[in-house]
Amino acid sequence: MSLSRRELLRSAVLIPAAGALAACATPAGTAPSASAPAAGVKSAANPLGIAEDKPFELVIFDGGLGDKYFTDIHQPVFAKNHAKVQIKHTATKEIAKTLQPRFAAGNPPEIVHNSGANAMDLGALAQDGQMFDLTPLLDAPSWDDPKVKVRDTISAAALEVGSFDGKFSVLPYTQGVYGIWYSRKVFEENGWQADPKTWDEFVALCETIKKSGKMAPFTYAGKHPQYMYEPMLTHAAKIGGIEVLKNIDNLADGAWTQEAVIASATGWAEVGAKYLMQGTAGLDHVQTQTAQNKYKVAMLPCGVWLENEQKSSTPEGFDYAVFPLPDMTGSDAMPYGTVHAKPGENFFISAKSANPLGGAEFLRAMLAKEAASKFVQMVNVPSVVKGATDGLQLTPGLTSATKMLSAAGDNTTFYRFREWYLPMHDELAAATGQLMNGKLTVAQWSERMNKKAADLKSDSSVKKYSRA
Repeated sequence: MSLSRRELLRSAVLIPAAGALAACATPAGTAPSASAPAAGVKSAANPLGIAEDKPFELVIFDGGLGDKYFTDIHQPVFAKNHAKVQIKHTATKEIAKTLQPRFAAGNPPEIVHNSGANAMDLGALAQDGQMFDLTPLLDAPSWDDPKVKVRDTISAAALEVGSFDGKFSVLPYTQGVYGIWYSRKVFEENGWQADPKTWDEFVALCETIKKSGKMAPFTYAGKHPQYMYEPMLTHAAKIGGIEVLKNIDNLADGAWTQEAVIASATGWAEVGAKYLMQGTAGLDHVQTQTAQNKYKVAMLPCGVWLENEQKSSTPEGFDYAVFPLPDMTGSDAMPYGTVHAKPGENFFISAKSANPLGGAEFLRAMLAKEAASKFVQMVNVPSVVKGATDGLQLTPGLTSATKMLSAAGDNTTFYRFREWYLPMHDELAAATGQLMNGKLTVAQWSERMNKKAADLKSDSSVKKYSRA
């Protein structure tokens, strides 16, 4: 028989050589429940009642953040209360490829830092009951103050983004903020406008840089086109309002032919046709970012982790900075300064792991203010922990991003389909890459995405999520 995406997740993709899982998928909307782990003796230092003689495992995405934050910050903070607990940790750039066989075999690690281009499908994991309910963590006393619950120490946005059907299952640890990154040194030396307020000014900036002959105006991670669909969707929300992205997230009919979506895609396709660095399509994120460090290209879209990811190749005095997307029309629904700001770098606990409570206690330690503040200092990325940046001396890029986020206020956007419907992300990344390289028209791109959304909407094996 033919297999749906969810069935593939449970069978062909996940089945180890030794055997197979059930032939049919769990019906959409239900999930096999894992027996709740029994807590041990609870105390002020151990409010979740974890076993001090029981080890647990953590698998970290080896990307822009590396794993030094675990060995040098989080593990020592955790050890203050749980010195005897043994932790095994590994790092990989291929989260899904590495862990899918283990989930199928029933021996997943306790903690997964689910990030990167090969992240696991959170929507499918939630549907299958593979993620531990973190509500006990939220209701536990915080690491720093027993009178304050964990839920009150993190941002409301983190609580929203980490919830699936009202159940908090994923801890997004960083406060993501996205924009157009550049070298302040380069722009000041050349007299280039670093904060174009309108689309016409942005296009004029691209033209000026192109005519200078010094470097290409723009690039993005060609092999990972989600770096490009991010500003495209943010611009769509800016033009038409946040409802534009809610319609996309909710698989609304015709969501990809909304006027704001078409306008944004048209504008960015123009940039792709005229101002991209040669060879962009064949380069990954590190290669394009390194090209910027080598003064081969002026601007690229990225998240706030960029500065830390490039620290080994960034020349002295480069002075990273970021600006928000310009107004694209004369009547954008959201003002200049609107940014895509979404908590990210997701951590979840495997419900079927041997020691999920141990993993949850480690997340509680990660949310200690000491752990969060030192994390921010090490990786130059904001945390969802309230007050984590208080009193810190920030790097140029993080200072710029923090100011941009502060100026945005409530004018922020984000989308959730990437966690809910990973195939939508895959299709959009592929289609956007083709759009930017002239292999699809805007109409073809839009039609392709509408079809993908309709296919997901009609697939009864796919759990549907809703954003109000």
